[in-house]
Order: sequence, then structure tokens, then C-alpha cells
Amino acid sequence: MPIVTIQMLKGRDKEKRKELIKNVTDAVTKTLDVPVDSVRVLLNEIENENFGVAGLPIMEYRAKKAKVG
Repeated sequence: MPIVTIQMLKGRDKEKRKELIKNVTDAVTKTLDVPVDSVRVLLNEIENENFGVAGLPIMEYRAKKAKVG
């Protein structure tokens, strides 16, 4: 039974999460030639304040990138 764990920032709507689960399931069933009922997809949503990039909280990092870019 393949189990796929995806960690991502919180904030995507229900339809996007549903689409992601479907697409990942399709890719796993096709690649591994396993039945769709055997695939499990776990979405772990991380709060923005608990995620950092380049030594900064994600919101500060994005603000910094916006000023540079």
C-alpha cells in the first residue's frame, strides 16, 4: 500500500487539495501499477509562522523577495 505524505503551507482551498490528492493518486497508480484503492495520500498543512526559508519566517522571506524582484 503506497502512502504519500505531502507537507505544504496552509491556505489552499478545498478544491485544490482535492485536485492534488486525485493527481497524486493517479500518478502513483500509473507508475507503480497498483489499484487506486491501495493508495493513501496525507496532506500535512503547516502554519505560515512554523515555516522558514533562508533563515527567515516565510512571510518575511516573501516580503524581502518582493522588494528585490
